[in-house]
Amino acid sequence: MKITISGRNIDVTPGLKSAIESKLGKLEKYFTADTPMNVTLSVEKDRQKIEVTIPVKGSIIRSEQTSNDMYVSIDLVEEIIERQLKKYKSKIIAQHQSGGNFQQEFMDKEYMEEEEVKIAKVKHFDIKPMYPEDACVQMELLGHSFYVFCNAETDEVNVVYKRKGGTYGIIEPER
Repeated sequence: MKITISGRNIDVTPGLKSAIESKLGKLEKYFTADTPMNVTLSVEKDRQKIEVTIPVKGSIIRSEQTSNDMYVSIDLVEEIIERQLKKYKSKIIAQHQSGGNFQQEFMDKEYMEEEEVKIAKVKHFDIKPMYPEDACVQMELLGHSFYVFCNAETDEVNVVYKRKGGTYGIIEPER
């Protein structure tokens, strides 16, 4: 794997770099040698955060972990990604028949599926055209973390969502 490490409000010390390469290097058994892995470290007050993004043929494998100690965050993020890979292996294969960036050994090995994804409830609702700002207000009134709406400006279905830090985001289809 090609690991790229960057830091925001933190210097990437040789010790941190070594810990990341050692811990996240364990994921090499799942991916081909040319697979990129982007690691971003950041510090905000007492929060030590690591974000790992691995782009693979048509998808992104991503995890973000925060703790009081960066080394603990590194351990947590590696465990989460490994669990994600094992849990969703069958879905990964279905989406990417050739396996893409994955090692053949990983593709061939059987893993216990923890749980199937089950849709427990289906909601139907009328999507009314509105502006993104109005959708954010509606989302807040409902107490939800996201809201699906028809954008009055583009006449397309969009999603607004609440981000960490109290800001908002919008998801729009590519044109």
